[in-house]
Parts: sequence; C-alpha cells; structure tokens
Amino acid sequence: MSATTAGAWTKRAIALMERIASTQGEAISTVASWSADAIAAGGFVHLYGSGHSRIAVEEMFPRYGSFPGFNPLVELSTTFHTQVVGANGQRQAMFIERVSGLAAAIMANFAFRPTDILIIFSVSGTSAVPIELAQIARSRGIRSIAVTSVAHSMAGEATGQRLLDVVDLVIDIGTPPGDALVSIAGFDTPVGPSSTAANAVVVNGICLTVKVGTIFESSHVPLHLWLQAIHLICASKKGMSSNHLHRVLGITLKSAWFLSHRICERSEEHTSE
Repeated sequence: MSATTAGAWTKRAIALMERIASTQGEAISTVASWSADAIAAGGFVHLYGSGHSRIAVEEMFPRYGSFPGFNPLVELSTTFHTQVVGANGQRQAMFIERVSGLAAAIMANFAFRPTDILIIFSVSGTSAVPIELAQIARSRGIRSIAVTSVAHSMAGEATGQRLLDVVDLVIDIGTPPGDALVSIAGFDTPVGPSSTAANAVVVNGICLTVKVGTIFESSHVPLHLWLQAIHLICASKKGMSSNHLHRVLGITLKSAWFLSHRICERSEEHTSE
C-alpha cells in the first residue's frame, strides 16, 4: 500500500476536524456554558450514545483529563457487541436501538434537575431510542443537544422525526453519509470511518470550554474542589462558613472565602432570574 493511500484518511480527518472547529465553535461554546451551569447547580450533564457513539460518551467520562459532572446513560444492549454474529452480535444491537419505548424505560431510572442537560450522540439521528430520549427530555423541561451528522441524517428517507428536529441545539460533526472518508480502487464502498474522530473534537471542545464565562474561570482552585464546595453549600440548610470549607476541603482560608463568595453570588443571580 502506498504512503499516499495510507495518509489519505489522516488528511481528510484533519480537514473534517478543522471544519468542525471553524463552523461549530459557537454551538460548542453554548453547550459548554449550559454544561457549566448544570454542574455548578449541583446537577449533571447526561450523555447518551449507542454503538460506536458510546466512545464519545467515554471520552467525556470516565476519563483521565475530564472531570466529574458528566453522567453516562449507556445501555450495554445497544453498545456491547462482542461479535458481528452470534450472541451479543451486531444485528441485535442495531435492532434494539430502533425499538420504540426503550428510551422511556431508560429514563424511568433517573431523576433530573431543571438545570440538567442531555447530550445525545447519534451519527444518523434517525433511530428510535435517541429521538425518544430527546422527546422525553423536552417533556421534562430538560434541554437536549444532538451531536450528529446533518448530511447523514438528511441523506435517507425519514420515516418520522429526526433527532435534529426534536432537540434544542445541534452540533453538526459533518461526516459524510455512511461515515467513511476514503475510496480505494477495487472496493465497492468507501472505508475509514470518521465519526469517532469528529466526536472527539466536539467533546473535548466542550470540556475545555466549560470553565470559560463561569464561576470557575480564572480560578486556580481544582475543579473537583469547586464541585465539592458547591455540593456542601447547596446541601447545607444553614449555609456554610468559609472556615468550615477551609477545614473540610483542606484549602487555604483565602481560597475558601473566594469559593464561598463566588458560589453564593452566582446562586443569588440565578434566584433573581
């Protein structure tokens, strides 16, 4: 195989990533802001993906380099296919994600705060489970986001609604219909799937931008200590002194006062809104 063929996927994947960065930056920043608000309020950013879209969920949490606040809603029945055929095969996984009603069974296990959000990773955005998850989120007053390929979603005949029709915001990963980037002589179909790389750009963009424009910005206090402080203050009926935060979190009194002041100030802003 020539070096040109071997490098074709890399070149096209880089071009795809650059296109996401240049066209989806505003949407990614919006989701990062919503995520920061959800986490700062003591809630979660819920994540769903089936099939290979589960990889995007695991890129956010649990993951070295990420942080608490992201909650995976992944079902083994739609993601854990150890064989193409046979037990736990690909056919079953693809069938299950198209079954109407499964989303309701999944969502029945969870209680959501009004500030929580749901990010749904689905390249095609046409299967029943991700669409119904978004619909249920809307019925509960939870904002939902689709990370999907608009080109792929619009390429086929729609039998009903598409995911991009029922969410509050769409991040378009821009992958082509069929997902593959490279055509090789002698092959009937393109090869080299691209959605995993595209999703990685999106999820890391969200994670890296979560602190910008929030109470966490310009703070040298680790994010996990912020989250512990938020939980302690929100869970305390009588409030919590800087002295107590200082002792419980093992931080300086100055840092404890800074955290307490910012959290209470932000909480008052939300209350007045």
